[in-house]
Amino acid sequence: MNPATPSPFQYLVRRLRQMEIRILKAVDAQLQGDFHSVFKGTGLEFDDVRLYQYGDEVRAIDWAVSSKGHGTFVKTYKEEREQQVLLLLDVSGSQQVGAANRRKIDVGREICGVLALAAARQDAQLGILAFSDQKEFYLPPGKGIRHAYALIKRLFSLEPQSRQTAVGAGIKQALGLLKRRTIVLLISDFIDTNYERELTMLARKHDLVVLQLLDQREREFPPLGIIPLHDQESGRTVWVNTSSEAFRARYRATYELNREQIGQICRRHRTEYLSIATDTDFIPQLVRLFRRRNQRGSRG
Repeated sequence: MNPATPSPFQYLVRRLRQMEIRILKAVDAQLQGDFHSVFKGTGLEFDDVRLYQYGDEVRAIDWAVSSKGHGTFVKTYKEEREQQVLLLLDVSGSQQVGAANRRKIDVGREICGVLALAAARQDAQLGILAFSDQKEFYLPPGKGIRHAYALIKRLFSLEPQSRQTAVGAGIKQALGLLKRRTIVLLISDFIDTNYERELTMLARKHDLVVLQLLDQREREFPPLGIIPLHDQESGRTVWVNTSSEAFRARYRATYELNREQIGQICRRHRTEYLSIATDTDFIPQLVRLFRRRNQRGSRG
């Protein structure tokens, strides 16, 4: 290979860098210079105690310290200094849906790659757990550009061993791995059932952001007559009449129900939710997401 010719990996990193720069510039501009971190957390950690002052909340009193008889003391807190981030990415068979190079798995990988580069720039610890119905790839949270490159290289070369989905099991694995409060970005199409209990636990223990990947083919199936359809996850092939209005209505209803279900769960638990279509530019959507998180943190 000509030394001056960039390798495929260099092309990939360059493209992800351009996306990252778009995000950082846009967020910075829209926050009018008040941009602290893409990974700004909403949590607080204990800092110190000080003497009680008029107007302090009673629930802030540190009764253990105050009981020693030297006065009434309240706890003080500061924003968590070092953020830990975990990308929780669904790589099951249903992620293969989409146009060439714009499948759900492609978009999910790009989002993870961009965030890995942003984390390296901001000195945040970032790791990834890719799952199907089993653990496909895990890289513990780490810092720096070498760590980001290692994550990107392994993720983009990953060939999942299983095509089945188990969102609940993937979340359980993440809960077992995380020992401290973490910003978790859960990226999936959520074409699955029985994961609400695990999602609730994740939302309670960590700072959760849910990104749902969607593809237009799953909403409006083209009327192609009677054709064989292959299920990416089960491996089964069935013949269906795609021109039948009943089939198309059922297909559309399943798509809308799936989207509404995850949206309702996130609203119930006050979890940040964003749906991303494979045929759209996801950068502006991520910008709005990070802007909301920063503004929410500054109000807190």
